[in-house]
Amino acid sequence: MRMITFFLVGLTVHVVFFLSIFDIYFTSPLVHGMTPQATSLRPPASRLVLVVADGLRADSLFTPLPNGSSRAPYLRSVMEERGTWGVSHTRVPTESRPGHVALIAGFYEDVSAVSKGWKENPVEFDSVFNESTHTWCWGSPDILPMFAKGASGNHVYTYTYLAEEEDFGSTDASRLDSWVFTEVKSFFQSAKSKSSLRASLLEDKNVFFLHLLGIDTNGHAHRPMSQEYLDNIGLVDTGVAELVSIVEDFFGYDDRTAYVFTSDHGMTNWGSHGAGHPSETLTPLVVWGAGVHSAKRVTEPQPYNDGYLQDWKLENLRRVDVSQADIAPLMASLIGVPIPVNSVGVLPLPYLNNSDLFKAESMYTNAIQILEQFKMKMTQKKETTLSILFTPYQLLTESKQAEFIQKARILIQLEKYEDAISLCQSLISHSLEGLVYYHTYDRFFLGCSVVLGFVGWTSYVVLIILKTHASLNRHPSILKQIPRHTLARLCMFVTVVITVFLLIQRSPVTYYIYCLLPVPVWYSVLKESGTLTDLIQSAHSLPLWKCFGYFVLVAFGIELLVVSFFFRAMLTVGLAVLSLWPFLSGLFGKAKFRSLSWFLGCLFLASFPLMPVVGREPNMHLVTCAGLLTLLTAVCYLWSSRQKTPLRFSERQQFVAQMLHVAVCTYVPSLTHSSLQQKQGLPLLNQIISWTTFGSSMLVPLLSSTRLFHRLLSIFLSLTATYLLLSTGSEALFLPVLSWLMFVWINIEQEAMLAQDVSGRQELSTIDFSANIDIAKIRQLKLDDIRRSYFFVFFIITAFFGTGNIASINSFDPASVYCFLTVFNPFIMGGLMMWKIIIPFIIVMCTFETIQVATQLSSRSLFLIVLVISDLMALVRHLLSLLKHFFFLVQDYGSWLDIGTSISHYVIVMSMTIFLMLLSVVTHILTSQRLILWRRPKLHFP
Repeated sequence: MRMITFFLVGLTVHVVFFLSIFDIYFTSPLVHGMTPQATSLRPPASRLVLVVADGLRADSLFTPLPNGSSRAPYLRSVMEERGTWGVSHTRVPTESRPGHVALIAGFYEDVSAVSKGWKENPVEFDSVFNESTHTWCWGSPDILPMFAKGASGNHVYTYTYLAEEEDFGSTDASRLDSWVFTEVKSFFQSAKSKSSLRASLLEDKNVFFLHLLGIDTNGHAHRPMSQEYLDNIGLVDTGVAELVSIVEDFFGYDDRTAYVFTSDHGMTNWGSHGAGHPSETLTPLVVWGAGVHSAKRVTEPQPYNDGYLQDWKLENLRRVDVSQADIAPLMASLIGVPIPVNSVGVLPLPYLNNSDLFKAESMYTNAIQILEQFKMKMTQKKETTLSILFTPYQLLTESKQAEFIQKARILIQLEKYEDAISLCQSLISHSLEGLVYYHTYDRFFLGCSVVLGFVGWTSYVVLIILKTHASLNRHPSILKQIPRHTLARLCMFVTVVITVFLLIQRSPVTYYIYCLLPVPVWYSVLKESGTLTDLIQSAHSLPLWKCFGYFVLVAFGIELLVVSFFFRAMLTVGLAVLSLWPFLSGLFGKAKFRSLSWFLGCLFLASFPLMPVVGREPNMHLVTCAGLLTLLTAVCYLWSSRQKTPLRFSERQQFVAQMLHVAVCTYVPSLTHSSLQQKQGLPLLNQIISWTTFGSSMLVPLLSSTRLFHRLLSIFLSLTATYLLLSTGSEALFLPVLSWLMFVWINIEQEAMLAQDVSGRQELSTIDFSANIDIAKIRQLKLDDIRRSYFFVFFIITAFFGTGNIASINSFDPASVYCFLTVFNPFIMGGLMMWKIIIPFIIVMCTFETIQVATQLSSRSLFLIVLVISDLMALVRHLLSLLKHFFFLVQDYGSWLDIGTSISHYVIVMSMTIFLMLLSVVTHILTSQRLILWRRPKLHFP
């Protein structure tokens, strides 16, 4: 198989494996076709006012000031006198859209929405707004439209400001909240003179929704402990007090308005959110008005051991915590609308101030609403599974469902309300567990299919390596005597059986891909299995102890890389071990200076995984130091290489221009940071320089010479300029240190080649990337090449996790992109942060390309070994996810958050493998191609 064909096949296989992650783990939990459920009793409230302070932490609202007063005096007085309060516990991802979906629709975000930046509706869903008579919304254009889009009819009205107003560099982001309160005030004023609007407002089951984004924006721009963030809380409190006065005045103080004040998510001390830190998942909830219990004093200790009650001075006020999705059925019960059909929230009864009958009927409605989802999920799964293979959820079979419902109705009729409520809560619990059971019904089956394909692919790659790059003694194989058409017929038979099985079960199209992919893969393995026989029969001539030693080291190395996904400090351990390589291999005696440079480079790089991923304050002095270190490195190299590889005049001009460019990019982050601190916004010149640098970062190196170190230096300077613009602190030093170590690696590999007596070794200074490789000089694989490939994978992982962790959303500081833009745009910001991660990748990839050329080994050889190592890592992660899922099933459907951690790491490894395959092509172009803008014409004289 030709290299390009193998590359395309391998890329296709890995893309299929990657997409399988979303079908196995990230499918939509929503089902449709259920009947809305509502209580027939008269609700306590005619209307609901929902106020969501985006990004407000629970402790920021509840913690009193040092003098004992509150920064939110109105809401504090409500908690102490007229309402019920608690903490709303959110779920990962703690982002605005998922939080609002949980609040208003009652379910936790459909994970497929991540592909749309949590903005659009990947699937339609029901909400409290949809079930209301009318809903009026004011706030951010990022949040409000999705609920209007998902509503049936034309009864959800939205009023938003321009998206450009969401500027992290704004003079005062609290103006966003002031705009909302002003618009609401004007709305009610105008309603007094508009009879049609007034008539609509006086109808029952209306909702008023205020989305306040100022706190979140100030938190991102200035951190939650800043005065801007805390003052914004005071502004919101004043606005809420005025809002209540306006609403009550308009409706004549009829005591038929319920109020809910909460937040969609919190925020870390460093101004980010998205992960599961308590500062992100604990949000305030204050409910008061019609149908809500007033404040209740308690003298006994409350069942909360988190210590917050004492810190907030609220130990004498009853606290009622809820899950975020529980707020949706609470709001629906207060105004008497059907609970959203996709809601998984459980009605928090302690908030309701009504009769026991109303509470029992409301809880019964909640139980039936969730049971309807379970029944629909069970029906769907039953229709797509052979009856003999279908295993129902034993705790909630059809007979047990009928028994639960009948018993609950009898208990309500007998006025045994407490028993009825307890039974309904048990039914809800079983229904939720059953939803998870059927939602993950096919997970183990699909996971095993993917593992079978994965193992087959890895086996095939290993056999290809042994067949084409290892000097094995060829022997006639027993398997070679099996006619090829017999093997083909067997595979066709298996294909037909699988296809018929999936057709009978009416499985989705993607199931065919995942289940049929292992067939051609294993067909290829069996075709090449004669190579395995040759290996076994050649075993007596191989250095078995050395092979066994390498196997143990590789196994240990792969496990080290897998563990590093959980503990970044393991990278420090790995780098410390790698630093000893020259001393253990005997290279130190032949190249002392380079060995010491390798030792020190590994130790310096080992310090970065020990640094905190998050919570760092911007330190522009370190960015400046990184820029100066880059310039010093470039000057030292140019000075030291002036004899071996003299520069042409045009090359000197380009390097001087690039160094001046790096100097400018060293200064721009400090200037931008200073301007934003003074609330003067992002300077236009800085923005132009940043975007120009970003756009040219991959083009400028193509103008340089293709001689090895000249091209590498140009790539280093060009990428470092962009990296500095995206840095805010110590991570800026990571790239110069990594590049230094990569430079040493290239040189010390030359010494390793010399120690192995490899013939035809070229001096590094004479290598040209664009030169045609002499095929006659391409050598066979050696065991030492496994070590080179492992080093490469290890450095790739280090480049990925060295200064951040993509598995944790909140590890990214939005301040990293402030040189480019300050107006909120998730796709552009995410793209820039991704480029910041890719830059160290490119440095390592270019180094590996150089080593491949310098060690006279075909790119296919090293590429295949790297592919095997990466695939083994992914296979370990996927197997771990499957095992956790299996034990999760055995252990009666317990928490599966740990499974999510394994899945996220599996996603990273698979993404990285595909990315490396694509980046290898980009790297080859970046190192070997040259862009000539102008060529001096040749003059001919007669």
